[in-house]
Amino acid sequence: MTSLTRNWWLVVLRGVLAVLFGLAAFLWPGLTWLTLIVLFGIYALVDGFIAVFTGLTHVKDSPRWWVFLLEGLLGIGAGVVAVTWPGLTTLVLLAMIAAWAVLSGVLEIAAAIRLRREITNEWLLVLGGILSIGFGVLLMLQPVAGSLAVIWIIGAYELIFGVVMILLGFRLKNWDVPTHHRPMIHLMR
Repeated sequence: MTSLTRNWWLVVLRGVLAVLFGLAAFLWPGLTWLTLIVLFGIYALVDGFIAVFTGLTHVKDSPRWWVFLLEGLLGIGAGVVAVTWPGLTTLVLLAMIAAWAVLSGVLEIAAAIRLRREITNEWLLVLGGILSIGFGVLLMLQPVAGSLAVIWIIGAYELIFGVVMILLGFRLKNWDVPTHHRPMIHLMR
């Protein structure tokens, strides 16, 4: 027996937790967003402290020790902001996504204009750029709706992933039957 088949119930449990998180994302999106921001903050703090420790312990043997130190301090700062002011973190994150969408849209349109003699249907690239810019502008104008959309995407993913893990777990359980109890499959030629 493998460890995976013996512990099939852990796979099912993982799936159930994912389904519960996915449902929470749809039923309580504000709480889910806050939880994600706080978890990011905790991660950034821990990662920051590890990077600071790494930098300080390599002062003598690495000329770039200060890069780890700086990265760690930035991580600690980001973690403190995320845990202390999760609303500000949400707005900054959404602003970054919006800026990225607008910038990539502008670059897509510029690429389509430059490539119009070399490719056909460059209007599709222009359309993609316009959609990206539109998404970025909408996200800037309606950040709450944008955060809700992100939570719904995460929730949908978690629901689908959870169901897949539950199905896999029960298949592993059925596979865990001792070999002499498994039905024999006879192949006829």
